Amino acid sequence: MVDAPGEKKPLRTGWTTGACSAAAAKAAAVALVGQRAVKEIEVTLPIRKKQTFAVERCEFTPLEATCSVVKDAGDDPDCTHGAHLTATVSWTDKPDTVELDRGQGVAVVTKVGLGLEVGGPAINPVPRKNITEMVREGAGEALATRGVRVIISVPGGEEMAKKTQNDRLGLLGGISILGTTGIVIPFSTAAYKASISQGIDVALAAGCATIALTTGGKSEEFVMKVTGLPAQAFIQMGDFVGFSIKDAARKKVPKVVIGGMPGKMSKIAKGKMQTHAAGSDVDLEFLAEIGREAGAPLEIVEEIRKANTARHVQEIVEKRQVAGYWDLVARKVCEHCRKHALDRLAVECVLVDFVGKVIGRASLGE
Repeated sequence: MVDAPGEKKPLRTGWTTGACSAAAAKAAAVALVGQRAVKEIEVTLPIRKKQTFAVERCEFTPLEATCSVVKDAGDDPDCTHGAHLTATVSWTDKPDTVELDRGQGVAVVTKVGLGLEVGGPAINPVPRKNITEMVREGAGEALATRGVRVIISVPGGEEMAKKTQNDRLGLLGGISILGTTGIVIPFSTAAYKASISQGIDVALAAGCATIALTTGGKSEEFVMKVTGLPAQAFIQMGDFVGFSIKDAARKKVPKVVIGGMPGKMSKIAKGKMQTHAAGSDVDLEFLAEIGREAGAPLEIVEEIRKANTARHVQEIVEKRQVAGYWDLVARKVCEHCRKHALDRLAVECVLVDFVGKVIGRASLGE
């Protein structure tokens, strides 16, 4: 069927690394106990929904079995799409026990604040419980007399992890096994928000009284040099300004530094707490009004109003030497962020240009 012009196809949901790991682990348990190849396996997702997964690989001996499930992230732009979530299940002499560990491509936890044991595998609590339940279901009565050890691995996981914030969170050597529902919602913001929240937890656990929320990697690099704050204090909030500020306030962070460049910062200064381009354009009328507040002559105010982008505004302000312009923008960023957090934390804004020079700075609530 041909779609009508402008008609959007429904986006496909996908499966989390946790759900795929649970499926691989159950398949391996069934293969080990039954000494037979498993081509597909039904599991119960954390939301108690049944789902059948194809088993890509199944190998077994009387002592251990290994199965893999290929992750389908649906229409979600996920770096783990196509990953082979692999489980090796082997016998132990500890009756009625299921031990869970990491193999190649799954990260090891090296920092506190994540709700996971330092030195242990980066397998979050919900998938950990789901994997254990599914292994018990697959092994059945065989666990009455002996136990099993489950090793989750992800070939190529180290490379995948480079596209995540795992290194910053102290999750080293691979990806995390995640998922609270088992289902990946296409273009979901949940995973990114969870990463921000974890970053704040790690910073607090490391003793950081001030955290820095930046709009991206480049602004983070620049602001890090300016503030001198430790690396663990930095969290890339992306477009999720409102969520990050509220989460920090809820966790009683004393102070946040908001760092970024003119485009995103001008949106926050206008009160936009979600700065994605599709949801909020740079308001040139607003930036022109800032020029008027800064005491710029009418012709410069008009020039700003007719600018193409925030970067263009920056060029005009610099060329025309409008003193204090970006300090005003920074102050408005602080005002809106403080208001969003119900004045429960101090806010500093560091506004940098595209080469890392500080062009505006302000703070409130200290």
